[in-house]
Amino acid sequence: MFIAGFPAGQLAANCYFVGAEAGGECVIIDPGQDSAEGVDRLVAEHSLKPAAVLVTHGHFDHMWQAQVVADKYDAPLWIGADDRHLLKDPMAAISNQSAAMLRAQFGMDQTPDFREPGKVHEAVEGSVIEIEGLTVVVDHAPGHTPGTVLYRMQYDGPEDVAQVMFSGDFLFQGSIGRTDLVGGDHSEMLESLRSKVLPLADNIVVFPGHGEQTSIGRERATNPFLQDLVATPADGDA
Repeated sequence: MFIAGFPAGQLAANCYFVGAEAGGECVIIDPGQDSAEGVDRLVAEHSLKPAAVLVTHGHFDHMWQAQVVADKYDAPLWIGADDRHLLKDPMAAISNQSAAMLRAQFGMDQTPDFREPGKVHEAVEGSVIEIEGLTVVVDHAPGHTPGTVLYRMQYDGPEDVAQVMFSGDFLFQGSIGRTDLVGGDHSEMLESLRSKVLPLADNIVVFPGHGEQTSIGRERATNPFLQDLVATPADGDA
């Protein structure tokens, strides 16, 4: 299995590439701000054939150049249904004050208009994305944004790893995504953690939207948000 990535943009959002092997088809996950050059470099370096662009959620640092990348490689773009509108207006996900600050800090007024690419699919709960030698399963996990989705796939490698999961800004090493932006909902976040993360096997490796990779087992044992959920059963649980 081929997995590569790099942090892009001023917020260092991770952009990932996953395929059955180098030299074959791949998915590109979260090509955000200032990622296009790095995408082209990795595609050329490993002779990759981008077959799909997967967006974990609609915040600008994760989809800034998703449209450009999708159209350049004639690849369909997948995004959560409830975040699809952010492809055209990513500033709708943050407050007016924050938007003004970001425009000033990152020069957003100098960027082209945001838009949908030529091919868009809505990633909903249970969606399956098939490329050469790779099957990607979608989990809808609202909380950070209404349309946040997780992308999981079976791991084909020598390590004792069952699956790999790309969590965007939903789950990090030792933390979870913020819920104070437009569309964020802390109670939904906790329910998504309970229903989408706690049932998973410990030997699933998590590749987050920022920072270093982790595992479900590590987060179950050390992440204070997951520990609180384990210690406090949901209503109706024994």
